Amino acid sequence: MNLSLLKPEITLAAAAVLVILLDLFIKQKYMTRYLGLAGLVVSGVFAAIMWGDNNPAIFNNMLATDNFAVFFKLLFLGIAFLVILSSADYENKFRNFKSEYYALILISTLGMMLMASAADMISLFISLELASIPLYVLVSLLKDKKSTESALKYLLLGAIASAVVLYGMALVFGATGETQLAAIAQSLGTSVDTTPLGNPGLYMGIVLMVAGFGFKIAAVPFQMWVPDVYEGAPTTITAYLSVGSKAAGFAIILRVFFTAFGVPFDISNNWGIIFAVLSVISMFIGNIAAIPQTNIKRMLGYSSIAQAGYLMVGLATFGLAMPSTVLGESGLLFFLVSYALTNLGAFIAVVIISGRINSDTIADYAGLGKRSPVLALALTFCLISLIGIPPAAGFMAKFYIFSLAAEHGLLWLVILAAINSVISAYYYLRVVKVMWFNEAPAAEKTTTTVAPVVALAICCLGVLLLGVIPGLIMRFVESASSIFPF
Repeated sequence: MNLSLLKPEITLAAAAVLVILLDLFIKQKYMTRYLGLAGLVVSGVFAAIMWGDNNPAIFNNMLATDNFAVFFKLLFLGIAFLVILSSADYENKFRNFKSEYYALILISTLGMMLMASAADMISLFISLELASIPLYVLVSLLKDKKSTESALKYLLLGAIASAVVLYGMALVFGATGETQLAAIAQSLGTSVDTTPLGNPGLYMGIVLMVAGFGFKIAAVPFQMWVPDVYEGAPTTITAYLSVGSKAAGFAIILRVFFTAFGVPFDISNNWGIIFAVLSVISMFIGNIAAIPQTNIKRMLGYSSIAQAGYLMVGLATFGLAMPSTVLGESGLLFFLVSYALTNLGAFIAVVIISGRINSDTIADYAGLGKRSPVLALALTFCLISLIGIPPAAGFMAKFYIFSLAAEHGLLWLVILAAINSVISAYYYLRVVKVMWFNEAPAAEKTTTTVAPVVALAICCLGVLLLGVIPGLIMRFVESASSIFPF
C-alpha cells in the first residue's frame, strides 16, 4: 500500500485537525482561516505533483489515483480556497464558531476528493457521507430560525437520498456480485442477458442510484431542498454547496456510469434516456421557477437546477451515442470548471453586496452600478456567463456540450436547451437592469476587506480567460477524461 498517493487527503485531514487544536490556544481566531488556506495550498501542491503519473489504484483497487481523480481534487481544493478566502468578512456572523466553520469546510472537501477517487461502491458511499455530514452542520451555523429549518430539511432529505443510493448499490451488487466499478463493468460485459426485463434488479439499482445522485446535483425531481437551503444557509456555504456539492455529484456520476455502466450499449442507452428526460425537466422547471424570485439566493438556487440540466445534456449524449472521443467528457469537465468559477463569482459578489446593504432582495440592488460600479460589473459579468454570452466562459462551456449533442443526433435536446438559455436571460438580466438602471437609494458607505475582493477578482479573471482562451485547460480536461474505456 503506497500511502504517498494519499498525501493530498492526509494533508487536508491534518490541516482540519490543526485548525480545531489551534482554536484552543489562540485568541486571534482569524488565524485559523490562514491555516485552512495553507492546508489547501499544500494539499493542492501534492495533488498537482501526481498529475500524469498514471499511478495504480490503492486500497485493493478501492481508490483510483488517475488524472480524473487528480483533476477533481484540484477543482475541489480551488473551490474551498475561494470560499474560505471570501469568508473574511462573513465569518463575523458566527464568531463563536470560526474554527469549526473552517474545519468543516476542509473535512467536506476531503470527502469530495475521496468521492472523485472512489473506484468501489463501498468507498464511494463512505466518502459521500464524509462530504455530506459537515455540510448539514455548516448550513445551520447562523443559528437563526431560517438557517435551522433549512438545515433540518437538508439533513432529512439528504439522509433519504443516501438510503436510496445505498439500496441501489445493494441491488447492483446483488445483480453482479461485485462492488468494484471495473469488475461490475466486466460482469455486465460478459453477461448474455442485458435486456431491461431480463435483469430488473440491476436496472432498479441504476434508477435508484440516479435518484440519489440526482439529489446531490440538484436535478428535478430531487431538487426540493435547494431554494430553502440556499436561502437559509450562510451565503458562503450556499456558494460552496452550489459548486462543490454539484461538482462532486457529477464526479461520482461520471466515474460510476462511464466505468461501471458504460457497456454494453443496451445499458448505457437506458440511463442515457433517463438523463435526457431529467435534463429537459430540470432546465424548464429551474428556469421558470427562477423568474418570479425576489431573493437573489433563491434565484441562483433555481438557476443551479437549470445548470444541472445543461450538464446532463452531456451525460445523455454519452449514454445514447457512446462516441469514441473524449470531447464529450471534456465538455462536461470544462463546463464544471467554468460553472464553478462563474457561480462562485456571483455568490462572492452577493456576499460583498449583502455586507454593504444588509439584504439579499434583488430590489435592494438598485443603483449598485453607481455606488459600486466595479462590484456591479463583476456580478454582471458572472450573470452573463451563466446565460452563455461571449466572451464569458459560459458560452464556450455550452458550445462544447451542445455541439457534441447535436453531432450525435440529439438536436432536439440542444434546441430545448437553447430555448432555456433564452428564458434564463430574462431573470439574469433583470438583476443587471436593477443594478444599472434603477435609482440608487441613500445608503451608508461600508468597507470590504481585501480577501473577498481578491477571491472575486480570481473568479472573474478565470471566467474571462476560459471564455477567450479555452485551450488553457482543454488539454488537462481531455487527459482527465481519457481514462474512460471508450
